[in-house]
Amino acid sequence: MSIGGLGLVMIAAVLWGLSGGLGGFLMDRGWDPLVIAFYRGAVGLIFIGIWLILRPVKWSRKMLLWSLVAGLGVAGNFIFYFVSISEGSIAVAATLMYTAPIFVLLTSFILRLEKPTVFKWLAILSVTVGVVLMTEVYAAGSDGITPFGIATGLGAGLSYALFLFSFKRASLHGKPQGVLTVAFLTLSVLMLFVVDYGETVSAVTSPDLFWMILLGIFGAGLSFFLYITGLKKTTPTAASVSAMVEPVTASLFGVLVMGEGLTLPQLGGMGIILGTVTILSVKNS
Repeated sequence: MSIGGLGLVMIAAVLWGLSGGLGGFLMDRGWDPLVIAFYRGAVGLIFIGIWLILRPVKWSRKMLLWSLVAGLGVAGNFIFYFVSISEGSIAVAATLMYTAPIFVLLTSFILRLEKPTVFKWLAILSVTVGVVLMTEVYAAGSDGITPFGIATGLGAGLSYALFLFSFKRASLHGKPQGVLTVAFLTLSVLMLFVVDYGETVSAVTSPDLFWMILLGIFGAGLSFFLYITGLKKTTPTAASVSAMVEPVTASLFGVLVMGEGLTLPQLGGMGIILGTVTILSVKNS
């Protein structure tokens, strides 16, 4: 295992975490979550496209098909993640997104690709408890995340799981830069059907355009390049654990920069979710 590779994965995770924080910052400045998601994907497409031009790939039908599905996954992830932030907090949304391995596990059970075990059911139960604590759904009338925020946060996790599964399948038939280019192109096209055109165009002449571009670089362009490059030089287990830096970074941004607060139950729920997912990732790698 290369320490340099592990470092690249961790830097990518930090950049993803910062992108969640930047999304929250832009929402505080009045921007719609869908517009933010669009610019994250569109700027990412430009940077990944440059990578593709520098390192051309051979195309195949299976690669294109799975890349399109990966695009659906990344579109859902970006949209649901930022909507969840707008309905609650950066920390809660980022942690809920990392329930993705649980969705992968449940899907494997349903498709009979994996045999259920006591440990795996306990992992699912543990994450469920963590979600309850993290979202404080038991506290009626609290000012925490809304039910819609919880649903979209989990939707971000489910979409992330779809992206991971499809990306792995597509990568069996082509190079990552080709897969990501098609995925981000799919995302950008789909976003055109849901964004507010007036607000999207106004961002081009807005002082906040710099932050939009930075969000795209951190959250899609540079981060994916670093993660994939680092993944080649380290083990899947180490990469899975290192990626947990993302929700921690996003949470710290929310608390230190955005002034968000976390209660003790929420901190406990975050610890349960991240701890369980880390152990599950290590055992499955």
